[in-house]
Amino acid sequence: METKYHLAIDIGASSGRHILGCIRDSKLILEEVYRFDNGMDESDGTLYWDVDRLFAEVTEGMRRCREIGKIPKTVAVDTWGVDYVLLDKDDNMIGKAIGYRDHRTEGMDGEVYKVIPEDELYHRTGIQKAIYNTVFQLMADKLCPEDKLSKAETLLMIPDYFNFRLTGKKMQEYSEASTSGLLDPAGRDWDRDLIRMLGYPQKIFQEISMPGTIVGRLSEEVRGLVGYDCNVVLAPSHDTASAVLAVPSNDGRTCYISSGTWSLMGVELDAPDCSEKSRLADITNEGGYGGKITYLTNIMGLWMIQSIRNSLAPDMSYSKLCSLASEETIKSIVDCRDPAFLSPKDMAEEVRKQCALTGQEVPETLPALAAVVYNSLAKCYADRLSLIEEMTGCRYDRIHIIGGGSNAAYLNELTAKYTKRTVIAGPGEATATGNILSQMIADGVFETVREARKCVMDSFEVSVFEPVS
Repeated sequence: METKYHLAIDIGASSGRHILGCIRDSKLILEEVYRFDNGMDESDGTLYWDVDRLFAEVTEGMRRCREIGKIPKTVAVDTWGVDYVLLDKDDNMIGKAIGYRDHRTEGMDGEVYKVIPEDELYHRTGIQKAIYNTVFQLMADKLCPEDKLSKAETLLMIPDYFNFRLTGKKMQEYSEASTSGLLDPAGRDWDRDLIRMLGYPQKIFQEISMPGTIVGRLSEEVRGLVGYDCNVVLAPSHDTASAVLAVPSNDGRTCYISSGTWSLMGVELDAPDCSEKSRLADITNEGGYGGKITYLTNIMGLWMIQSIRNSLAPDMSYSKLCSLASEETIKSIVDCRDPAFLSPKDMAEEVRKQCALTGQEVPETLPALAAVVYNSLAKCYADRLSLIEEMTGCRYDRIHIIGGGSNAAYLNELTAKYTKRTVIAGPGEATATGNILSQMIADGVFETVREARKCVMDSFEVSVFEPVS
């Protein structure tokens, strides 16, 4: 029987990769075909995504599949959340695709809260406050001198935009749209009354489609670039939602940490919790596969380690840095959810500053800085786990760490220590795996999510870390 391939185009904030998936001997086999760097560019003080360059990387990776003779039957794109592209009536971009770390949203929360109070906004959308949320970015667009929104005909989230470039069809996917802070989480659709209240044009928001929907075939232009045709499928295009689909467990009492640039810690629910208690706990209700709610909390994540390492020792491997950090004895802890760590000019100096302000030992060396960050992350995981358990009324005996951070053995050990829970680490390419699973379900390879997750359990080795007293 001819092997059927499905291609995940998984674009993270720091890198992207094209990963082919197929079933062989009842196991899911992954093959990385192409990898490229990513990051925000800066122009005149504005941080933005070069989406034209990224789309060229998208098609180049697809072309590599033809080069190796493994043409995918389907392809799907996932990226980070909240960011978007505005298109005019001729489908040309209006301005740049500004990135979530840009400072243009400073003060935009206050402008939004003039229209709708913070607590009411949460009760309607279930999305925790983050100054980079789409709802605040759009207010910045509305109030900017150019008034970008008055010229806009279409808003597409970043993965929706790449799907449009691939097929010529405009669709908005549920999980990505849910990160905007403009979705009704119970109805799984735009909160049109909220959008009207805020003065955002209704016409720019497209109909919401669920993961697994077929977008369409490749456009003639793209077929010419990559050398073949295939179907484009909607994955859970918010990378966290794809990663959660790949959690190797069918136990409903499982807590996960999708660990990468960000650490997203949470559980799957059938219905959102938009209560005041949930708001005060700072937990968010984002969309998942099958209309599920990924009830989770955002933690700054390995962005802190990446920034420190890139500044002080860019040639050092993360495994080496982990090893050196594990030998340190410094006990200082910083708050990994502090906005000060979102986009500092110098992450190492910000960590030192926070330690000094709280009267703790100040880390001077790179290993000591890493040790502070790793311990701080694990301590934050433990604190947030307690809140999640309080909110859901469940105890979670196991924590599944998925994504690139699952390879950080020292952090996994610390997580087991601080949370006093068993930690199961892997798979590392969880987002791409979940992306591929959604394509396979759409293609009939798997009938159910349960069957797909069982395949993940049988296909990938995991590492287990038990808590120590």
